[in-house]
Amino acid sequence: MIHTGGTTTARLPLRGADDVPVDVPRVPAREAAERELSKPMYHENDPSLLERGVDRFLKWVGGLFDAASGATPGGLLGLLAIVVVALALVGALWWRLGTPQPGSSTGGDSLFDDGPRTADEHRTAAARHAAAGHWNQALQERMRAIVRSLEERTLLDPRPGRTADEAAAEAARSLPAHADELRAAARSFDDVTYGGRTADESAYRRVEALDSALERTRPTLDAAAAGAPE
Repeated sequence: MIHTGGTTTARLPLRGADDVPVDVPRVPAREAAERELSKPMYHENDPSLLERGVDRFLKWVGGLFDAASGATPGGLLGLLAIVVVALALVGALWWRLGTPQPGSSTGGDSLFDDGPRTADEHRTAAARHAAAGHWNQALQERMRAIVRSLEERTLLDPRPGRTADEAAAEAARSLPAHADELRAAARSFDDVTYGGRTADESAYRRVEALDSALERTRPTLDAAAAGAPE
C-alpha cells in the first residue's frame, strides 16, 4: 500500500512488460478482486439454495422448541409430556369414533347413493357383504332393502333424497308396531354411513330380522292409505 500526495494505491502482483510492478488505485483493485472471487471455481463447494433453505428451516424449528421448552414447566421434558398427552387424546377420540370403512358413503344424507335397484337386489348385495364379513356395507344394503320394499308395497311413496330417519318416521305411521325397530335401524345406518362407526354381525342381524318381520306385517289400513301416492 502506497500513499502519494493524498492518493492511496494498492500494489497487486501485476507487472508490466518490463517486469516493473504496476500500482493500481484502491477502488479498481477491490473491483478486480471481487470479479476474481465471483468466478464459479471459488464456489464449487458452497451449499445449494435448497440446502440453505433446509438449514434455515431446521434452525427455525429448533428455535421454536427451545422457546416452548423454556416456557413449559419442566423444560423439554415437560414439553414432551404435553405432546404425549395430546397424542393419547387423539388416539382415544379415534378409538371412540371408529374408522370409516371402505365402501361407506361419504356423500350427502340421501339413503340411496346410486341408481334405482329393487329390494331383492339390495338384499342380495347385503347377503354378499355379510358372507364376506363386511358388516358396514351389509347393514347399509339391508336398510336400503327395507325402504325399497316399503316403496314397492306402496307404503312409502318413492322420493329422491329421502334420508333413513325420514323413511323410518314415515314407515312408522303405517307400521306402528315396528316404529322403535325402524328408528333403531335408521340410527345404525346413519352411524355407519356418516358417523364413522363400525357395525358388527349382531347389528346387521337386527336389521335383517326387521326386514323379514316387515315383510310379514300387514300395515295399518288408514295410515297406509294416507301414505300411498295420490
